[in-house]
Amino acid sequence: MKIITVIGARPQFIKAAALSREFAKHEHIEEIIVHTGQHFDANMSEVFFEEMEIPKPSYNLEINSLSHGAMTGRMIEGIEEILLNEKPDLLLVYGDTNSTIAGALAAKKLHIKVAHVEAGLRSFNMEMPEEINRILTDRISDYLFCPTDSAVNNLKKEGYDSLDATIVRTGDVMQDAALFYAQKSKEKSTIISQLGLQKFALATLHRAENTDSKERLSQLVEGLNEIHETICPVVLPLHPRTKAKLAAHGLELKVKLIDPVGYFDMIELLKNCALVMTDSGGLQKEAFFFRKNCVTMRDQTEWVELIENGVNVLIGADKKKLVESTRTMLNKSSNFDVNLYGNGNASVHIVTELL
Repeated sequence: MKIITVIGARPQFIKAAALSREFAKHEHIEEIIVHTGQHFDANMSEVFFEEMEIPKPSYNLEINSLSHGAMTGRMIEGIEEILLNEKPDLLLVYGDTNSTIAGALAAKKLHIKVAHVEAGLRSFNMEMPEEINRILTDRISDYLFCPTDSAVNNLKKEGYDSLDATIVRTGDVMQDAALFYAQKSKEKSTIISQLGLQKFALATLHRAENTDSKERLSQLVEGLNEIHETICPVVLPLHPRTKAKLAAHGLELKVKLIDPVGYFDMIELLKNCALVMTDSGGLQKEAFFFRKNCVTMRDQTEWVELIENGVNVLIGADKKKLVESTRTMLNKSSNFDVNLYGNGNASVHIVTELL
């Protein structure tokens, strides 16, 4: 079986690492990795392949820094050419990026089966590009690999039971990766001692809905600055887009800013932090994997089970809620023993279903 995997953004590298290791155990599976180039910064892309010891992509389309339409269109064109050349049995995509929908569209129009890992997730906010990408990808996929029960339920409510598609509740491949690489990160990373960190909160801030709005970004910057000064030191790996938007809006983050980090450094930051504050989708789950409460700087989340289990709280872009929720979640004792994401066996379930 020849499988082409399309990836383009940091969380997809992590997911691909977990599933690629499982594919490698089966000699009759050939995986070809296509990197669209959506994340082009070396610290956010190449380092992941080096650190995680997964095969380097056979193709790198190097498509980035374009509008959504231009980026997606060029990706479809590039992926289509690869599909015509390689003639795979299946194309596999992860998540909800432009790379995801581009890969699925290119394959489906060539009558190549599509498998969507992280199917069924919904934020119910159609203003998010990611929501559009995930809904459209689900609709044209042949295999819908759902990480959670709520994802399966979303698909059933939308009528997917009556479509010619296979729906499987697999668990989350990101937990597979987190559990595997957590054993290696202490040997591979020195970031805690290098930065001299003790008690700290880990923050990330990069989502367009926050960075493109001066009003939202101002609220979050003021909140993070206040937390850093009065509650707990905040460490924030600064995304290149956020850095540019801060300058454009004339805002200053007065927290401990560091350059984007590799996966092992991020694991060590997660292991050692007291709390996570983020607008990322993937980091909300990773906080749970490493038994940390999370404050999410978004209006909705696709990971509703984290909210329902009280380990995560949504605060939108409200400075007051951010500060108050940080105080609350820093002192909250949560139950992280509940099995929400498959306990590290998602990759096995996916490969078993494909075989």
